[in-house]
Amino acid sequence: MSKKPEATVETLRIARLAHKGDGVAESEAGQIFIPYTLEGELVSAKVQGPRAELKEVIEPSAHRVAPVCKHYGTCGGCSLQHMDEASYKDFKRQQVVDALASRGIESAVEDVVVCDKGSRRRAVFAAVKAGHKVLFGYHTAKSNRLVDIEECPVIAPEIMKAVPGLRRLAGEVLPRKGELKFTVTTTQSGLDVAISGLGKNKDKHYLQLSQGAVENDLARLTVDGETIIEIRPPLLDMSGAAVPIPAGGFIQAALSAENTMGDLLAEGLKGCKRVADLFCGAGTLTFKIGQFANVHAVEGEASSLKALDLGLRRAKGLKKVTTERRDLFRRPIVAKELDNFGKGYDGVVFDPPRAGALAQAQELAKSPVKKIVAVSCSPASFARDMRELLDGGYEIKRVVPIDQFLYSPHVEVVALLERSA
Repeated sequence: MSKKPEATVETLRIARLAHKGDGVAESEAGQIFIPYTLEGELVSAKVQGPRAELKEVIEPSAHRVAPVCKHYGTCGGCSLQHMDEASYKDFKRQQVVDALASRGIESAVEDVVVCDKGSRRRAVFAAVKAGHKVLFGYHTAKSNRLVDIEECPVIAPEIMKAVPGLRRLAGEVLPRKGELKFTVTTTQSGLDVAISGLGKNKDKHYLQLSQGAVENDLARLTVDGETIIEIRPPLLDMSGAAVPIPAGGFIQAALSAENTMGDLLAEGLKGCKRVADLFCGAGTLTFKIGQFANVHAVEGEASSLKALDLGLRRAKGLKKVTTERRDLFRRPIVAKELDNFGKGYDGVVFDPPRAGALAQAQELAKSPVKKIVAVSCSPASFARDMRELLDGGYEIKRVVPIDQFLYSPHVEVVALLERSA
């Protein structure tokens, strides 16, 4: 086993930022990545191999600002709070520009639409025992060490308000070793909490778990996939429809981001009469489409489709909505299905996981579908899929980055495409 190189303290100049937001300094040994730095800064850092720990900013950038959270630099949840607004937005937009350029795509990329502080409606916490104390919070970057949080400016205030009570509940059920994961989501009915990691200890803690849910006024408490207690159905408003979300199921992180996506797809699908909503989840965009077009919603996850179907029973004023469970990675909707002898879909929306939708994009490229709205949480896989569509005869009309993971390097992107005449 090779030994790690010895750590040395060095003075370095930051040449640029990498795609995850770390500063990059050039040295005789190669590139060195230093988090929490900005282009042009002179810094002192503890260097070990290609990575370094920032010790001091000797010459700060004019774009450096004070972080908005006391845990910044130790909590691994945010990495860009030291950027001013203009450079922050430029960095996020450039992620999309660079990804497209890597595939030979030159397209105008609009300014980033940024969500507000305190608007993230889901948080994932870890809980562990440290002696007689319970730590409840986030892992530090690239470490298993846990930061016991006292504040978090990015999550919804009602989630942060619930942390002390959830910390107490964790203390009652935590095993001696190991950690638990708490996924906490705001809903119209209150907080929906899903705990994972209890395993066989779940059965002996039913009473504490149920009492904890009541004491914390949770809408629902789920442990390792089993609903312990549901006081009120946890509902999310999806374009006017109240949808009972599956525990820990996919949702857009910020409601404002979801609304922006909804406005963009309404623009991108204008005039469409029949739309396929692929990777539809629990209906994040389905209900918006159903307001102006017939929609066929396709998803591989059974619990998400069940939530969508329940939401449809409550919804009013929609066009015809049908659903299908299908693994689109293994069995994408092929060009012939999309055409259906000229009676198929004139619009398609796809919003896949981070891996993207290569197989589906290849089929769309061979199809006669007139309009496509592509949504992605990964600029890299987005650009790859765009290349397939452009090669198949589509034109990009708009590319809009959306920032719903504030102060992180992640960025969503929405593209509107039309088939060339």
